[in-house]
Amino acid sequence: MKKVAVVILNWNGEKLLKEFLPSVIAHTSAELAEIVVADNGSTDQSISILHSDFPAVKTIVLGQNYGFAEGYNLALKQIEAEYVVLLNNDVLVTENWLEPMTDYLDQHPRTAACQPKIRSYRHPEYFEHAGASGGFMDILGYPFCRGRLIHHVEKDNLQYENTVSIFWATGACLCIRLKEYRKVGGLDDSFFAHMEEIDLCWRLKSRGKNIVCIPQSIVFHLGAATLSNENPHKTYLNFRNNLLMLYKNLPKGKLWGILTVRLMLDILALVTMLLKGQFRNAVGVARAIIDFYQHKNRYSAKRTENLQKSTQTVFEEMYRGSIIFDFFVMRKRKIKV
Repeated sequence: MKKVAVVILNWNGEKLLKEFLPSVIAHTSAELAEIVVADNGSTDQSISILHSDFPAVKTIVLGQNYGFAEGYNLALKQIEAEYVVLLNNDVLVTENWLEPMTDYLDQHPRTAACQPKIRSYRHPEYFEHAGASGGFMDILGYPFCRGRLIHHVEKDNLQYENTVSIFWATGACLCIRLKEYRKVGGLDDSFFAHMEEIDLCWRLKSRGKNIVCIPQSIVFHLGAATLSNENPHKTYLNFRNNLLMLYKNLPKGKLWGILTVRLMLDILALVTMLLKGQFRNAVGVARAIIDFYQHKNRYSAKRTENLQKSTQTVFEEMYRGSIIFDFFVMRKRKIKV
């Protein structure tokens, strides 16, 4: 058994595999890690390409598209390793990308997970939106990063080179202890995709585990390779899953006050989309709000379990202000947590 399993979830990504998988093979020590591609029911030539072009890579065939969350849960049931890396199929890794993360986990047993510094594949001098140099959250449940606030992304001028505790690590490249992943129940498969890694990290944090960003490890993420940023289904998933995450994890005294404010802000976002002519995305937001309030009771058992197992509800990595107010009213472009 290898110490690490680098698990890449793939769905109709034959072009991405050809472009990005060679870097993973070239820069991942065969003594340290096994590379696994879990195929989520691809209908393109992904499987045949893996067998013909990358015979050393282990392949798990899931048979249908289970989404990001359930796809990884099913794949990791077939994995045995101390650490696993959930790696997107559109990530270019660099030399020595894995060792700084595994070395840190070796030396810090209370740390359950970590991420590298994520830079943009299209614009390599800039951080990438999904993760940048570590994820945080504001008081209303909006995620942001060192190096990215709302849609403003910073240039990487080595301003975030310290290893730091974070609230969430990106699912684009998440290195995690497999036993901790299983202990907290893995990713919530009902999310399908988006926000599921933040929900997972919240459960880890609430049970006393630490999560860090290690900027000495660097990868480049293409981003939006499966669903573009303008896709209304992606809009729906982001808005719905963010509300579900809040419902599952917020302590009793904060839940309904924050959800009330969020309802008003989500409606404001919907109206803004309508005014901009983004009608399909506006429908996605409306669907997300309706689905959340219609079906939130299905998550009552998960909420109860999370609250019962929580050992802390206050986190230094949770910003006490509102990034919406700071960004749009105060015109801030970075937040120091």
